[in-house]
Amino acid sequence: MSLDSTTRERIESLLKDHRVVLFMKGTRQQPMCGFSAAATNTLNELLPEYHTVNVLEDPEIREGIKAFGNWPTIPQLYVDGELVGGADIIRQMYGSGELHQLFGAAAPDRTPPEITITDKAAEAIRQGTANAQGLALHLEIGPDHSAGFQLAPSSDHDIVVVANGIEVHFDPASAQRAKDIVIDWVSTMQGEGLSLKFPGATELKSMSVHELKQRLTKGDITLIDVRPAQGRMMAAPLPQARVLEEEGYAALAALPKDTALAFICHHGISSRSAAERFIAHGFTNIYSVDGGMDAWAAEIDSSVPRY
Repeated sequence: MSLDSTTRERIESLLKDHRVVLFMKGTRQQPMCGFSAAATNTLNELLPEYHTVNVLEDPEIREGIKAFGNWPTIPQLYVDGELVGGADIIRQMYGSGELHQLFGAAAPDRTPPEITITDKAAEAIRQGTANAQGLALHLEIGPDHSAGFQLAPSSDHDIVVVANGIEVHFDPASAQRAKDIVIDWVSTMQGEGLSLKFPGATELKSMSVHELKQRLTKGDITLIDVRPAQGRMMAAPLPQARVLEEEGYAALAALPKDTALAFICHHGISSRSAAERFIAHGFTNIYSVDGGMDAWAAEIDSSVPRY
């Protein structure tokens, strides 16, 4: 597509005013696509400040930046007015240390972490990856200790650890956060899956909706609703609840570490993931509400919509 002069001037002005510019979907605080989230997560490891442009709010820039650098996808990273690339290139440069060098940061620590994989977890991983020819098991751990496994091609810059016969690939930041973790296979009321336990972390406790009602009446627990906006529109949060999406992890993570926190979602699945992130941050009195808002509607308050 052709690029009109007005849009070109706007882009050139942005690149002139800011050394590092990321054209992305959403904002640094709230990325609106997985690729933009991956790009910001990587940049956040190295840069306390950088400029972002939310292309979802500016259709001219959204299309114009593709023509400007002859790069068809979003996000796009520019440094000193030059196109670096998209999310995959950013991650590759981070793994190789090239991004550190570009920003004048110290080279990444590439010491492989010591990790433990239980027998149950190892067997589950073997079964799950049996047909994953040519792919490696990657584990990414974010600054807030959110973690995710994925099967993807290996890179020469991966930090590779073998535990209980299982090969796990890390990027440098994830490798440092993975020190002494235990990867286990757990069974809960919500199903089965891999679980990460960080050093010193306390166990996640379960709470029924009846127990939650009693604790809310006493006022000795903080309830956190982790449902997305769509779910909250279908069934409003309980009056006492704080909304994770509105307040953000950073604000709630600033609470005293011994605060009693109960996490609630739709059915009691995503609440466990959110709760485990707070446990990884050192919180010691954490609950996940079994059955979530659906159980609350069925057993406590029939006026709450079920969806």
